[in-house]
Amino acid sequence: MLRKPSCARRTCRSGSTELDALLQTPPLALYIHIPWCVRKCPYCDFNSHELQGEIDEAAYIDALAHDLAAEIAVSGRRKLHSLFFGGGTPSLLSADAVHSILQAVAGQLEFDAQIEITLEANPGTFEQQRFRDYRLAGVNRLSIGVQSFNDAGLQRIGRIHDAAQARAAVGIAAGAGFDNINLDLMFGLPGQSLRNAIDDVRAACELRPAHISHYQLTIEPNTLFYSRTPKLPAAGPLWEMQARCHDVLANNGYAQYEVSAFAQPQRGCRHNLNYWEFGDYIGIGAGAHGKLTDAAGNRIRRRWKQRQPAAYVAAARSGKPLAGESSLDEADRLFEFLLNALRLRAGFSFRLFEQRTGLTRERLLAACAGLRPGLLDISSDGARATPLGYRFLNDVLETFLD
Repeated sequence: MLRKPSCARRTCRSGSTELDALLQTPPLALYIHIPWCVRKCPYCDFNSHELQGEIDEAAYIDALAHDLAAEIAVSGRRKLHSLFFGGGTPSLLSADAVHSILQAVAGQLEFDAQIEITLEANPGTFEQQRFRDYRLAGVNRLSIGVQSFNDAGLQRIGRIHDAAQARAAVGIAAGAGFDNINLDLMFGLPGQSLRNAIDDVRAACELRPAHISHYQLTIEPNTLFYSRTPKLPAAGPLWEMQARCHDVLANNGYAQYEVSAFAQPQRGCRHNLNYWEFGDYIGIGAGAHGKLTDAAGNRIRRRWKQRQPAAYVAAARSGKPLAGESSLDEADRLFEFLLNALRLRAGFSFRLFEQRTGLTRERLLAACAGLRPGLLDISSDGARATPLGYRFLNDVLETFLD
């Protein structure tokens, strides 16, 4: 059985001693889940629910405030470095609701001076009209779910916007004062050719967003595509799509810093970087998940909320939004850290590994001994996936599950 790491007493040059605990409290982010959408996409396995009637914004805002208070009782009042409205479709909320939520959060947590506040939005015309008001409410980054600029491709994946609306949304967002915009793109769509995939990336680059997320469509359980799987491109064409699209992104000034993330210089997503560096985050809202570190107690815990919106609102307002909680043991910490940090092109330092997991680098190096040579580049300071390891990252990670 694995033992929990012990703290060691280190003698300082002054002759005094200090407790050298590896585990440290990391930066804190906040994720706010908005669970409604107009129509659930056939590939989506997120906790999203088709909207029936109007959103009771006041009830949901009240539930979020109670949920946050309960989380702060566990996390402590720490400075907030990023905030992310995800969904579902957060842009179904009114700008007044977004402003009220941000005010409620600011009343309970201090915002970092450079806080990044992201809101996911879909390119429907109705939502575009709200962009200026979202900016005035305090949102400073938009993530627009374009997915494709090919109308036939959009129809095949069940999207309710077209390419013209997607282009218009980006223009309107920029005109509303947003200079930090992400575009989500998928490749490997049903019926998609290599030319279609490249054209999508070129179209995104022409709009000059600060950030582009480019990821492969995968078929997940509990989705319509899982039960009625469409014909997707084979492995060989998929690899060529990815490689050629990455070339287009690089040639247009978008550097890959994570498996699916490409950014102009200094425009990486702070919120997602916190995930990938195994930072802490509070999750509030229906079905939201969080991760919190108690360095003093040498404990890292996962917490998650009621999934159904109505049940969540009732539970949160009664002070009991939590659906479950678990603690991460040594094996969990090692695997989950690597699951995130190896996605980064730059990899990670051993110091970060020790601070975020409470484990020693020797523990990590021992776990790496079973890897095939050539998959990880391990230096005196840290580790990262080699180009070959990056291509077969899932296989690399499976080694650490044994």
